[in-house]
Parts: sequence; structure tokens; C-alpha cells
Amino acid sequence: MKGEGRGRPLVRLLRHRGALAGTVVILLVLAAALLAPVLAPYDPARVPADLAARSLRSPGREHWLGTDLLGRDLLSRILYGARVSLLVGFAVALLTAALGATVGLLAGFYAGTIDVVFMRVTDAVMAFPTLVLAIAAVAVLDRPGLLAIILVLTVVQWTTVARLVRGQALALREREFVSAAYALGARDLRILARHLLPNCLAPLLVSTTFGVASNILAEAGLSFLGLGVQPPAVSWGSLLAEGAVYLTVKPWLVIFPGLAITLTVLGCNLTGDGLRDLLEPRLTR
Repeated sequence: MKGEGRGRPLVRLLRHRGALAGTVVILLVLAAALLAPVLAPYDPARVPADLAARSLRSPGREHWLGTDLLGRDLLSRILYGARVSLLVGFAVALLTAALGATVGLLAGFYAGTIDVVFMRVTDAVMAFPTLVLAIAAVAVLDRPGLLAIILVLTVVQWTTVARLVRGQALALREREFVSAAYALGARDLRILARHLLPNCLAPLLVSTTFGVASNILAEAGLSFLGLGVQPPAVSWGSLLAEGAVYLTVKPWLVIFPGLAITLTVLGCNLTGDGLRDLLEPRLTR
């Protein structure tokens, strides 16, 4: 009976058509990124010797998605670009979840001065548009690249998670099980880790899933502006930037990377919707 009870959430998730479709899309994209060295038909950074003959080729039998200005295979570059875009998406989501949850738990649990200080810092960060603040931060670092993007996006996006977890913590700190834990001699750290955090995991997981999608879009925006990964590294955003110059004459250079971003973001959002329906059913009634 216990095994059946534990399996029911997974069964309910799989029965959610949107969540199932989203999960399949995410798994396929992850598999393609991990297997890029095997799946990619060409070296994504190699410029062919016969550049004039291979430059800006239309999609065909030899190059399924065409080639770019330097004759590089677009399919190979999209597969390798998925590695960077997904790494940024998941890494920033996990880091913002960790940082935001820590700040939110401390602010909500202790309230008072700690809450005021943390929330004023949160308000200050949230006062600026995320992308504008990220652009300014990367420009100040003067060293655009993968690590810079991950750190900058983490710094500018943790506030949403912090406010979400703070709201949960404020409600939970007044519950009877917290008073009972104190009566049994539990310390603050134990209460935070064993009682409050587990009760915040459901909304935190949903928020993190949606965060992956927004992080992929943010990375694409920064890379499109030239503030992301630098050549020879490639991401979906940098592919969009390269192809935008030829949008009217060679549209596939933008269409295919754009489709990769769209499908991945859609997959994350569908999965997030399914998790929300499963873990927070009251919001859907």
C-alpha cells in the first residue's frame, strides 16, 4: 500500500498531458545536448576548406539545417549550443533556488529586523528590469562569458524565489508543529531544515521549473546582444545574433535556433504547469 501511495504522484503527473509532453521535450533536448559529440554530423567550430562553396547553404541532404556564413553546419552548432543554453538555464535555476530559499526562510522565520533588511534589499533588486540589470552587470564585469552569465543571472533573479519562500515561512512559523519542535528542544537550524524547508519545497520546485525557461530566454537575450559566451563557444542566443543579419535572405539561420528555444521553453512551462496542478491543487480549483 505504501508503494502505491508513493507512486500516485508520479502516475498523476504522467496522466497530465501537458506535463507529460513537456517532460518528453525536456528529456529529448537534454539527451541531444549530452549526445552532441555523437549526434553532430560536423565539428561545430570547424571552417571548411571550401568555404566559398559551403557558405550560407540552404537546408539539404548534406546539411539538414543549412550552413552559416563560415560554412559551419547549423545542426551541429544547434546541438552544441544546447549545452550552453541548458547549462545556464538549470544552473541559474538551482542557484537562485538555493539563494532565494535561504534568504526567504531566514526573513520569514525570524521576521523583525532581519525580515526588513532582507526585503528592502530584495525590493531594491526588483526595482530594476531583470534584463537591463543583467546587461549592466555583465558590462561592468567586462568579461562576458558562461560563468559571468550564470553569476549575473543568479544575482538578479533570486528575488522572486526569496519572496515566495518568505511568504510560506511567515505562515508556517505560526503553526503548531513549530511550537512543538521548540518544546522538544529543537534549535532554529533544525526547525528551518527539518520542518520549514520541506513544507516550502512544492512551490519552490514549481518556481524552479519555470525559472529554467526564463533563464534560457535571458541567456539568449544576453548572447544576442554580444554579452554571452564568446566564440568559439556557441549558444542558441549567439546563433540568433549571427543569423539576424541574414534574416530576410537566409531565414533558416534564425528559424531553427528560434525553434529550439521555443520548444525547450514550452516544455519547461508545460512541466511547470503539471507540477503546479499536482503539488498545489488548490490553485487550480
